[in-house]
Amino acid sequence: MSTTFPEVQNYVSGAMVSNGQPRLAVTSPLDGSQISSVVLSSRKDLDVAVAAAEKAFESWSSTPIKERVQVFFRYKTLMEQNIDELTRLVHIENGKTMSEARAEVEKSIELTEFACSMPQLVSGELLEVSKGVECRVEKKPLGVVASIAPFNFPHMVPHWTAPNALVLGNCMIMKPSEIVPLSSIRMAEMLKEAGLPDGVFNVVNGDKEIVEAICDHPGIKAVSFVGSTTVAKIVYIRASSNLKRCVALGGAKNHLIVLPDAHVEMTATNVVASMSGCAGQRCMAAAAMVGVGKVDHIVARMVEVAKTLIPGDNLGAVISEAARARIEGYINEAEAAGAKVLVDGRGAKVPGQENGYYVGPTIIDYVTPDMRIAKEEVFGPVISIIRAKDLDEGIAIENSSNYGNAAAVFTQSGGMAREVMERASAGMIGVNIGVPVPREPFSFGGWNESKFGVTDITGKSSIEFWTQLKKTTTKWNPEAKTNWMS
Repeated sequence: MSTTFPEVQNYVSGAMVSNGQPRLAVTSPLDGSQISSVVLSSRKDLDVAVAAAEKAFESWSSTPIKERVQVFFRYKTLMEQNIDELTRLVHIENGKTMSEARAEVEKSIELTEFACSMPQLVSGELLEVSKGVECRVEKKPLGVVASIAPFNFPHMVPHWTAPNALVLGNCMIMKPSEIVPLSSIRMAEMLKEAGLPDGVFNVVNGDKEIVEAICDHPGIKAVSFVGSTTVAKIVYIRASSNLKRCVALGGAKNHLIVLPDAHVEMTATNVVASMSGCAGQRCMAAAAMVGVGKVDHIVARMVEVAKTLIPGDNLGAVISEAARARIEGYINEAEAAGAKVLVDGRGAKVPGQENGYYVGPTIIDYVTPDMRIAKEEVFGPVISIIRAKDLDEGIAIENSSNYGNAAAVFTQSGGMAREVMERASAGMIGVNIGVPVPREPFSFGGWNESKFGVTDITGKSSIEFWTQLKKTTTKWNPEAKTNWMS
C-alpha cells in the first residue's frame, strides 16, 4: 500500500508534541504494510498532558454549557463535510470495508448530535422546599478525565466518551489503541478547527505503561475503558483502588437463540451479518447460535449466505497476523474436538494483498458447551452452532456464559420472545435483530463480565458518570415563617 501518514505524536494543548520516546510501527491490516509509526509515551508525557488539561479546566468548566455545545455543532458539521476522508482513514488503519468504516463515522456523528442535546438534559432542578427556602441541584463536571479506546472502532469509541464528557465541562486525556492511533489524532485536529480551546482535549499515545499511568495519576478523576474482559478487570480494580470513578467495558460471547419457526431469510441474513460484520471484531458480534429443535433448514440457508462473503471485498481484514492465527487456532481445536466446519474461512488470501490479515466466514456446527470455542471470545468472523432440545435448555446455555453483553432470539412467537427477553442474562436484548445496539439517547452497556462499573458508557446514563451533583439551599427572607425544614 502506497498510502502513508506522518508519524503520530501526542497532541497536547492544541499542538503535536514530539519527544524522544520509542516508536511502534503502525501497519494496515489490508496488506500488512507500514503506514505510520506512533510514539510510546512515558509517565512524564502523561504528566504534561494532565497539567495542560488542568490549566484548561477552569475556563472551560465555567463556560456556559450553551456555549460549550456550539463547538460540537460545528464539529458535527466538519465530520459530515469530511466523511469520505474519515471513512478512508478507518478503512486503512483498521481493515474494515469502506461501507463499515463509513457506518462507524456516521455513528460518531450521531453520538456528537446527542451531545449537542445536553443543555436540555442537564438543566438542573429547583424546588421551594419550605416557605422562602429553595433547594437547587446542578450537575457539575469532575475535572480531568481519561478515555482508553480499543482497536476495533478507532473513530466511534472515542466518540462514545469525548463529546458527552467535554460538553458537560470536563477536560479529557484520550488514549487510543497504539495499533490504530490515526483517527484520534484527526479527531483532535478537527475539534480544534471547530473552536475547542487548547488543553480541553489531549491525546496521549502508548501501550500498557500509559494505561497503568492513567489509572494511577492523582490528577485524573474518572477513567473509561473499552477492551478485553481480562484488561477491563485490571483497569477497573486499579483505577477504583486509586479512588477514581471507572466504567470498563470488556468482551462478550453473544448468543443468538434460533427457534424452528423463525423467518428463514431474515434469520439467516441477520445471523451471518452479525457474526461477520467488522470481521467479527466487535463486542456485539454473534459468537454462538443456539439452535433450538429442528433448525437445519435455517442453518442451510446461513451456509448459502455466508458463501457470498468474500474477504477483501465485502468482508474486511482482522487486525493482525496474531489475531488471524488465534482465530484459526480456535477453528482447528473445535474441529479436532468433533465439531463440523460447514463453511471454512481458514487460509483466506486476497489477490494483490497477499500479506493482509484475512479470515473468511466460518460456520461450525455441533459445537458443545464444554468446548473452548463455545466459552471464549474468538473476535473473528466465526459462529459456533450449539444444539438445544428446547427453549429452557437454550436459555440455560446462554445464562451459563460469564459474559453478558448481548443476546437475541429469532422467532415469530411473541410468547417465546418474551421468555428470552425476561430470562436472558445480558444487558442488551434483540428480537429478530442480530446486533441489538441501542440508538441514542438509549445507553450502551452489558452485564456480568462484559462491564465493570455502575453506569453505561453512552446515552443518558453516561451523564451520571461524567458529572457530580452540587446541592444548594438558599433563604433570603428572615421574616418568613419557619419550621423544622427552615
